[in-house]
Amino acid sequence: MRGNRLDPAADESSTKNKHLTVKVAVAACKRFMNDILNKAMVLVLNRNWQAVNVRTPQEAFCMMATNAATGLEIEGEHHIRPVTWNEWITLPIRPQDHAVQTVRGPIRVPTVIVAVNYARVPKKRPKLCARAIRMRDGNRCQYTGRVLRPHEGSLDHVVPRSRGGKNAWENLVWAGKDVNARKGNRLPHEAGLKLLSMPGAPKELPASATIRNAHGIPEWKLFVSE
Repeated sequence: MRGNRLDPAADESSTKNKHLTVKVAVAACKRFMNDILNKAMVLVLNRNWQAVNVRTPQEAFCMMATNAATGLEIEGEHHIRPVTWNEWITLPIRPQDHAVQTVRGPIRVPTVIVAVNYARVPKKRPKLCARAIRMRDGNRCQYTGRVLRPHEGSLDHVVPRSRGGKNAWENLVWAGKDVNARKGNRLPHEAGLKLLSMPGAPKELPASATIRNAHGIPEWKLFVSE
């Protein structure tokens, strides 16, 4: 029977490997949970169901738990139902849902919530970025007037950064890459160029017009434009 005895060292090693595997899995799960909780992926509507903001699941749960918001259970555009927190925590987790694990079990992450006591539509200025400059300038090179495809244009600092130019609406324009390369580290007049118009900050827009469905969440398409 000696051949059937278990090797204590091998058994101990196997147990350690199992514990290590469990620890790695738990750590990975915690990282995933943190990523989900802190990812801006919940659309906030005012009480008139107009998009006004984007929040993280953690913030959305706090709003729902304090009755500042209700979650929307959405099963297509013809089945949209406001759900209070006490009912929300009992909803089943569907295949397409994100969920967070709690001591009482998994809770579905809402994709859209309604701030029940908020009626305003705040106005916001688009975030300063290449996309916003391109949209403000209508995809046109601001030196030649040529309509540019997305890959043909780039940001240009009217006053180069090396000469004190700032990252500001008033100093950034959309320009053809070839024009930008020709201008280089010079002021427009030094490169024989002239701006079609003086750049400036765009007007503030309703918050709903500045929200973009960056994560491609299907339910958002009912409330925000693409």
